[in-house]
Amino acid sequence: MAQTSDSEGGSPRFVTTRLRKSLGSVEFFTFGFGSMIGVGWLILMDDWLGRGGPVGGALGFLIGGALLLPIAHTYARLVSQIQDAGAEIAYTEGVFPPVLSFATGWTMVLAYAIVCPFEAVAIGNLMARVFPALDTHQLWVLAGAPIYLPRLIIGLLLTALVVGINYRGIHPSGVLQNWTTFGLLAAFLLFTILGFFRGSAANLRPLFSHPGTTGVWMSILLTMQIVPYFMTGFESVAKESEEAEAGFDPRGFGRAIYMALVGGFVFYAVVMIVVPWVYHPWQDIVTGHIGTEVAFERAFGAHWIAQIILIGAFLSLTKVFNGNFVAATRLLYGMGKRTLVHRSLAEVHPEHGTPKTAILLMGIITAIAACLGDAILVPISDVGSLAVGVGWLSACLAYILRKRRVEKAPGTHPIAWLGVLVSLAIILMKVLPEVPGSFSEAEWLAFALWSTLGFLFWIGRPRSATARPAG
Repeated sequence: MAQTSDSEGGSPRFVTTRLRKSLGSVEFFTFGFGSMIGVGWLILMDDWLGRGGPVGGALGFLIGGALLLPIAHTYARLVSQIQDAGAEIAYTEGVFPPVLSFATGWTMVLAYAIVCPFEAVAIGNLMARVFPALDTHQLWVLAGAPIYLPRLIIGLLLTALVVGINYRGIHPSGVLQNWTTFGLLAAFLLFTILGFFRGSAANLRPLFSHPGTTGVWMSILLTMQIVPYFMTGFESVAKESEEAEAGFDPRGFGRAIYMALVGGFVFYAVVMIVVPWVYHPWQDIVTGHIGTEVAFERAFGAHWIAQIILIGAFLSLTKVFNGNFVAATRLLYGMGKRTLVHRSLAEVHPEHGTPKTAILLMGIITAIAACLGDAILVPISDVGSLAVGVGWLSACLAYILRKRRVEKAPGTHPIAWLGVLVSLAIILMKVLPEVPGSFSEAEWLAFALWSTLGFLFWIGRPRSATARPAG
């Protein structure tokens, strides 16, 4: 690991290391898209339909996703100029005070880190749908929910797999991301095409979950409320940008971000339609808490269609775990090389070209958190919505400030300002108690604990640390 000195007096200001550069356009799309789409479309269909109904839910995802386009555009402009694993940290340094730059990065780490143990637990739950015998050998009970040994072992094995692949290099991680993403898309195309041939548009009635004209808007808005959480990930392209292959056109980052975002909200909208399209009445999905694969199995009267959907869900779970793991470790690496946290987090494996300490740390955090089970993780998982709102807001503000202070291009920058407004709305939606679905005590506690951990990292950093303005 090499050090460079570019601070006054020659003292080391940050640590520079080299990540292996091997990612191309396909990988940037699969990391962006794959970091968004998890297994919510399988296990939470009852909640989604209860919020919006078939058309209300689809419109909620389409409108909510479209509102994120100004944020995506701002990220596309930023990453085309600055290819840095630190992403939001790199964008804000030089225009934000170092402590705010650190706070932005640390909060954004939470947005990705919270996903990893959630998926480690979800893989056990998913496998138990196929093999009910996994619900044996109870270890302990947390928040009224039992933790079973076989489920936990499966989650820890997946964690070890993701850690091992990422430790070996970004190339094998990209290969995993490609196969799992396109595998999901193949399964998605198969079961949606079969579903539309099997069902009927008449099954969609009622189109909205709430009656009347007011109910139409309520159905759409209740769905839009969950969009930020389930659409987090398109901006992860920026975290992998430092590992782009030689000669990569910087405009390709923006194309990957746009494709990931649009592909994401179209995916969700189609699922919101096809599930009630095949299953009538769809209200039974809500009251019976039926998953997507069960709805298809009952509609087709065949188990094979459920198996296809579960295979797609397994691939989806793996890629969203891998994508968020990569994003979280690159942010830690970005903070480490600026000495915003201990320099060891910037240490790169001399052979594999990966941030080995950050990978091992995130693996340990994921494994410990997975032992808490879904009764603990599910109530606090939505804390990622606030975290990503803070990150998006900081990136949009940093873009405007960089244009004005660094590039001397005052302008109005209306798209970035739209991104600011959307990000603020997401944050307010989570912190204002008057808003349905705002933070619960568990979520505030989780956010406070993460902030406290960040404070400890901050005060433990090398005292000579200062943020370096990005080029």
